Amino acid sequence: MFNFTGTKPDNLGVTNGKLAACPDTPNCVNSQSDEKPAKIDPLPLASISEIKQVVESMDKTTIVEETDNYLYAEFQSKLMGFVDDVEFYRDEAANVVHVRSASRLGKSDLGVNRKRVEEIRAKLS
Repeated sequence: MFNFTGTKPDNLGVTNGKLAACPDTPNCVNSQSDEKPAKIDPLPLASISEIKQVVESMDKTTIVEETDNYLYAEFQSKLMGFVDDVEFYRDEAANVVHVRSASRLGKSDLGVNRKRVEEIRAKLS
Protein backbone atom coordinates (compact mmCIF):
# COMPACT_ATOMS: atom_id res chain seq x y z
CA MET A 1 0.00 0.00 0.00
CA PHE A 2 2.41 2.69 1.24
CA ASN A 3 6.17 2.53 1.29
CA PHE A 4 8.08 4.97 3.49
CA THR A 5 11.47 3.27 3.52
CA GLY A 6 13.60 6.41 3.70
CA THR A 7 17.33 6.45 3.01
CA LYS A 8 19.68 4.04 4.75
CA PRO A 9 21.83 6.02 7.20
CA ASP A 10 25.53 6.28 6.38
CA ASN A 11 26.66 6.16 10.02
CA LEU A 12 25.74 2.55 10.81
CA GLY A 13 28.26 0.03 12.08
CA VAL A 14 30.73 -0.08 14.93
CA THR A 15 33.38 2.62 15.28
CA ASN A 16 35.90 2.32 18.11
CA GLY A 17 33.60 -0.10 19.93
CA LYS A 18 30.55 2.16 19.64
CA LEU A 19 27.32 2.10 17.70
CA ALA A 20 26.10 5.42 16.29
CA ALA A 21 24.47 7.81 18.73
CA CYS A 22 20.72 8.31 18.52
CA PRO A 23 19.42 11.44 16.80
CA ASP A 24 17.59 14.08 18.83
CA THR A 25 14.23 12.51 17.97
CA PRO A 26 12.47 10.11 20.39
CA ASN A 27 12.37 7.23 17.90
CA CYS A 28 15.64 5.49 18.78
CA VAL A 29 17.07 3.38 21.59
CA ASN A 30 20.75 2.68 22.17
CA SER A 31 22.35 0.67 24.96
CA GLN A 32 25.48 2.80 24.74
CA SER A 33 23.56 6.03 25.35
CA ASP A 34 23.31 7.75 28.72
CA GLU A 35 20.58 10.11 27.49
CA LYS A 36 16.88 9.54 28.14
CA PRO A 37 14.70 8.54 26.33
CA ALA A 38 17.28 6.69 24.18
CA LYS A 39 18.89 4.70 27.03
CA ILE A 40 18.09 0.99 27.10
CA ASP A 41 19.90 -1.87 28.83
CA PRO A 42 22.22 -3.98 26.68
CA LEU A 43 21.24 -7.55 25.90
CA PRO A 44 22.87 -10.42 27.77
CA LEU A 45 25.88 -11.90 26.01
CA ALA A 46 24.71 -14.13 23.14
CA SER A 47 26.21 -15.22 19.86
CA ILE A 48 25.39 -13.32 16.71
CA SER A 49 23.90 -16.51 15.28
CA GLU A 50 21.49 -16.76 18.25
CA ILE A 51 20.43 -13.14 17.75
CA LYS A 52 20.08 -13.67 14.00
CA GLN A 53 17.80 -16.64 14.61
CA VAL A 54 15.53 -14.53 16.84
CA VAL A 55 15.52 -11.60 14.39
CA GLU A 56 14.71 -13.84 11.43
CA SER A 57 11.73 -15.27 13.32
CA MET A 58 10.17 -11.79 13.52
CA ASP A 59 7.89 -10.29 10.85
CA LYS A 60 9.12 -8.17 7.94
CA THR A 61 12.86 -8.40 8.67
CA THR A 62 15.85 -8.39 6.36
CA ILE A 63 19.38 -9.24 7.48
CA VAL A 64 21.68 -6.71 5.80
CA GLU A 65 25.09 -7.43 7.33
CA GLU A 66 26.55 -10.07 9.62
CA THR A 67 30.02 -10.61 11.07
CA ASP A 68 31.27 -12.55 14.11
CA ASN A 69 30.45 -9.64 16.44
CA TYR A 70 27.94 -7.48 14.50
CA LEU A 71 24.47 -7.90 13.03
CA TYR A 72 22.48 -5.29 11.11
CA ALA A 73 18.85 -5.85 10.18
CA GLU A 74 16.04 -3.79 8.73
CA PHE A 75 12.53 -4.09 10.13
CA GLN A 76 9.63 -2.82 8.02
CA SER A 77 6.28 -1.85 9.52
CA LYS A 78 3.27 -3.76 8.23
CA LEU A 79 0.93 -0.86 7.51
CA MET A 80 2.97 2.01 6.11
CA GLY A 81 6.28 0.34 5.26
CA PHE A 82 8.41 2.48 7.60
CA VAL A 83 11.92 1.03 8.04
CA ASP A 84 13.83 0.79 11.31
CA ASP A 85 17.56 0.05 11.36
CA VAL A 86 18.52 -2.37 14.14
CA GLU A 87 22.13 -3.16 15.06
CA PHE A 88 23.71 -5.57 17.50
CA TYR A 89 27.34 -5.40 18.65
CA ARG A 90 28.73 -8.32 20.65
CA ASP A 91 31.07 -6.73 23.19
CA GLU A 92 32.91 -9.60 24.85
CA ALA A 93 34.99 -7.27 27.02
CA ALA A 94 31.81 -5.88 28.62
CA ASN A 95 30.10 -9.30 28.52
CA VAL A 96 27.00 -7.89 26.75
CA VAL A 97 25.48 -7.30 23.34
CA HIS A 98 24.93 -3.62 22.66
CA VAL A 99 21.89 -2.75 20.61
CA ARG A 100 20.66 0.26 18.65
CA SER A 101 17.22 0.44 17.04
CA ALA A 102 16.22 3.60 15.17
CA SER A 103 13.46 4.74 12.84
CA ARG A 104 14.63 6.24 9.57
CA LEU A 105 11.73 8.66 9.22
CA GLY A 106 9.45 10.66 11.47
CA LYS A 107 9.79 11.74 15.06
CA SER A 108 7.70 9.47 17.24
CA ASP A 109 7.72 5.70 16.85
CA LEU A 110 5.11 5.17 19.61
CA GLY A 111 7.66 3.08 21.50
CA VAL A 112 8.09 0.49 18.73
CA ASN A 113 11.91 0.40 18.85
CA ARG A 114 12.00 -0.10 22.62
CA LYS A 115 9.28 -2.78 22.46
CA ARG A 116 11.16 -4.61 19.71
CA VAL A 117 14.41 -4.70 21.69
CA GLU A 118 12.56 -5.93 24.78
CA GLU A 119 10.87 -8.64 22.69
CA ILE A 120 14.26 -9.76 21.40
CA ARG A 121 15.62 -9.72 24.99
CA ALA A 122 12.74 -11.96 26.12
CA LYS A 123 13.28 -14.41 23.26
CA LEU A 124 16.99 -14.68 24.08
CA SER A 125 16.28 -15.52 27.74
